[in-house]
Amino acid sequence: MNPRQAGVLLHPTSLPNEPGKLGVLNQQAWKFLDWMHSAGLKIWQCLPLTEPHDDLSPYNAVSAFALNPALLPDDWEALIDPVAFKAYKKTPPHWLEDYALFMAIRHVQSHRSWRDWPRDLRMRDRQALLEFADHHADLIDHLKKQQFALQTLWMKLKADANKLGIRLFGDMPIFVAFDSADVWANPQLFKLDKNLNPQVVAGVPPDYFSATGQRWGNPHYDWEVMKQDRFAWWRHRVSAALEQFDLIRIDHFRGLQACWEIAADAETAIDGRWVETPGDELLAELQECFPDLPLVAEDLGLITPEVVALKEHFELPGMSILQFGFNGLPDNPHALDEQVPNSVVYTGTHDNDTTLGWYRGLDAGTKTWVDEQLMAVSRNSLLAAKLPLKMPWPLIAAGFDSVADTLIVPMQDWLALGSEDRMNVPGTTDKNWRWQFKWDQLDPKLADGIRILVELNHR
Repeated sequence: MNPRQAGVLLHPTSLPNEPGKLGVLNQQAWKFLDWMHSAGLKIWQCLPLTEPHDDLSPYNAVSAFALNPALLPDDWEALIDPVAFKAYKKTPPHWLEDYALFMAIRHVQSHRSWRDWPRDLRMRDRQALLEFADHHADLIDHLKKQQFALQTLWMKLKADANKLGIRLFGDMPIFVAFDSADVWANPQLFKLDKNLNPQVVAGVPPDYFSATGQRWGNPHYDWEVMKQDRFAWWRHRVSAALEQFDLIRIDHFRGLQACWEIAADAETAIDGRWVETPGDELLAELQECFPDLPLVAEDLGLITPEVVALKEHFELPGMSILQFGFNGLPDNPHALDEQVPNSVVYTGTHDNDTTLGWYRGLDAGTKTWVDEQLMAVSRNSLLAAKLPLKMPWPLIAAGFDSVADTLIVPMQDWLALGSEDRMNVPGTTDKNWRWQFKWDQLDPKLADGIRILVELNHR
């Protein structure tokens, strides 16, 4: 990672659009690049660009490879070059055929999970799949055309971002959804029974936040099978991500050292067990295939010495969240004086409350204590930048001052928005992943103030 940079966390669906529609890859995305450039911000971090299930969570996708068709603008078909699309189909990405077939069957099956499809389609009977593909050739071709358009648009956006000195930062969930093209097309790579149902599922054990833990329900990888072809599925996945992004965050990095396995029929995560995973072998293989692999480890939560050792062995930057840095406990890696250079510091993430919402929720004594700590490092730079001395700016300025190489600030914090504008509330399903900003929320002088912070802190 390049030293001393600052950026923004904003999913493309959060770009402005007409009422009732989430953001898409249209002129608004390029306008946002121009705003970033005017503010001196050099990293645009996104959530996973994959197509979500009905809950809209980008971390619960129908494919680990295919981009979300909802990101296409209304006029997307007019952007297609027929000659280029024909060439794309002659040498398609390795996942395209399975994805298009999976989504076509899913459409015909009224979006039911593949475990509920007719047996011949569920079990991938060759003749049944050939007959289905023949009957639904137009739908399958349309799905492929969407992916071609998305890839074309995104690569244009990436090229234009890079010309402005802006790098795109992607997010890779460690697990995939059971109801996905990946599991349906590659059941041998997962711990499934003879009927292709999960034997064990993923989650995390009980902790301070949940007495029963979290049962995510994702199937676990069969790592022994994955070793046999030197983690080919992972190499394909990282290769695709490196085409689309300049940096990649591995979500739930601790799962590359050990995963919490829960019996598939268990209702909670209480009775799971830790099972070690060959993350060292996987990362060694990836680094051999992709020199200077630009990975960032999401190492939040209860992290063991073994996980720290794995991250440090491969010299991967970790993460720290400034909102977590004020519990007064010793050796808190999120505290202002515990930051390290090879890391990415955030005011908050997509799962956190906005900084203003977080601050408003503190009791009076804690607010005073936080204010005193932040003003010691923030006051002069905020005055120089002509930015407010009230939240969230003191926390943002402290992030700029951090020794961490990279600072990422959610767009909600740049706009000083409250709890009603947060992106996601973990453990809930209502109104998540729908937030969008509006251009009239940006003070015309905001970019100038941010640029001064960038220059003062050599970012």
